[in-house]
Amino acid sequence: MPDTAERLYRTMATIRGFEMSSERLLKRGELTGNVHLSIGQEAVAAGVCDVLRRDDHITTTHRGHGHCIAKGGDPERMFAELLGRATGYCGGKAGSMHIADPATGNLGATAIVGGGMAMAAGAALSAQVRGTGGVAVAFFGEGAVAEGSFHEALNLAAVWDLPLVLVCENNGYAELTPVALHLRAKVHELAAPHGIPGVQVDGNDALAVRAATETAVARARAGDGPSLLECATYRWSGHYVGDPERYRAAEEVAAWRERDPLPRLAAVLGEARAAAIDAEVDAELDAAAGRALAAPVTAPEALLEHVWS
Repeated sequence: MPDTAERLYRTMATIRGFEMSSERLLKRGELTGNVHLSIGQEAVAAGVCDVLRRDDHITTTHRGHGHCIAKGGDPERMFAELLGRATGYCGGKAGSMHIADPATGNLGATAIVGGGMAMAAGAALSAQVRGTGGVAVAFFGEGAVAEGSFHEALNLAAVWDLPLVLVCENNGYAELTPVALHLRAKVHELAAPHGIPGVQVDGNDALAVRAATETAVARARAGDGPSLLECATYRWSGHYVGDPERYRAAEEVAAWRERDPLPRLAAVLGEARAAAIDAEVDAELDAAAGRALAAPVTAPEALLEHVWS
């Protein structure tokens, strides 16, 4: 348990620090464009990806920095991508919402709501056909449940017993719309019509998320098919940096901040060790951001590279 708790805490602290640094860079004008932060949701990415192998695949969303880090991504290359530097994961041309890192199994983020689920199903099919024992995970928000791709991926994975785990980060809002206004069923209940397990877990408890994922991944690796996890969590900031947030009460945000996943795990790990990790992570991220800022800006002519018609 101590090693697991320390590993999970370090991952969450890195995600939190990266997001806070990105927000500062944006507000200072060194980073441009939209940034969607996952502060408050760190336990989902950390708990899920801690169970995965390097050759397992994930797909993620416009709010995907945490998943990239948890799957083994390099914060320096991520900063460089956000900053439009040539050393970024996609040469500085993809930005915050489209980072991909095939070397760690990250098939990429997408700004298309629900766009990653079919990709993950394809990766799961590939693992099944090739007999690698690999698993694919699709991260998505509860707003994506209204997309046809959600049910298509669930149905196909169930019919073919694909090694797929669908992970819903239910943060209560589809962009600006409360979940109560767009969804009557509980997300995990939608697994039952497809004949697969559906589990709801406290998405602010990294150890609980990890345990639920471990069960789902073991089932997938054994050839028993897909699972659906609904992780109840909350994003502290708006849908994007600069969101006026007129759609939710300050009291609601404050209540969820009291359920911060980092102090909850720090209580298990030990406050002194958690503080030491925080200091180490802060220094590492400061150095990574500094190196990214010093990297060459992506040349305009690079826009014509890697383009096929």
